Amino acid sequence: MQAAETTLLDFLRGALQFAIPIYQRAYSWTERECGVLWDDIFRAGSDERTPSHFIGSIVYIKEGLYQVTNSPHNHSPLFVIDGQQRLTTVMLILEALAREQNERRIVGGFSAQEIRDDYLVDTRKEGERRFKIVLTQTDKPTMFALMQQQEDYPKDSSIQLVKNFDFFRRKMAESSDISAVYEGIKKLIIVDISLAHGRDNPQLIFESMNSTGLALKQADLIRNYLLMGLDRGHQNDLYERDWRPIELSFGQNAYRTHFDRFMRDYL
Repeated sequence: MQAAETTLLDFLRGALQFAIPIYQRAYSWTERECGVLWDDIFRAGSDERTPSHFIGSIVYIKEGLYQVTNSPHNHSPLFVIDGQQRLTTVMLILEALAREQNERRIVGGFSAQEIRDDYLVDTRKEGERRFKIVLTQTDKPTMFALMQQQEDYPKDSSIQLVKNFDFFRRKMAESSDISAVYEGIKKLIIVDISLAHGRDNPQLIFESMNSTGLALKQADLIRNYLLMGLDRGHQNDLYERDWRPIELSFGQNAYRTHFDRFMRDYL
């Protein structure tokens, strides 16, 4: 394991792509968590006396030992073990900020295209490789649509991604000082933690680091326990054949609210 302090924007700029493993839960932050992050960002950006604001750690794994902060020429996706909610939410804020910049042109020194090129999409790549983050199947098509400014969302779009993006768009429309948002994002500090495949135990680290924040559901823990220790090909086979059909049959809302009880009754 290696750890280093860095700004979130440098972290995003330094890695070509993050991928959320299939054993992770879908994007699940609500307006409550988004509101707390928004307030923290706006407060930090509005106060010149605040040099930085710490928002936690981003933990990821790849073959061998690698770190975004100290290895700027990575060409493989990094699999996020902890931090996908914060990472995804900040990207929603950046996309909303880019759209606001198009409309009001108030973020000094950074165009909408620069925000997207540096932190959201690499237009030199093709297909999924273009996107800075690849979410799980429930969320991936919606996130791609947002990052490409598509007018229509895909069928069965991610409920939370759409709600939270609309929330940030409303907050920006209501604000008279959007430059404070970008200044606040520039001050966000994380701890960049890389794990070594075969040496660090991602399951134990995942469970310990998720003991705070939005609580994991029992279904999330079961899925993680079953899939995390397997090789990636076996994970994909089991997920596509057995777990994904269950998620689809419940639907997004019912899966969040009722699947724990279903699993308890079944067992």
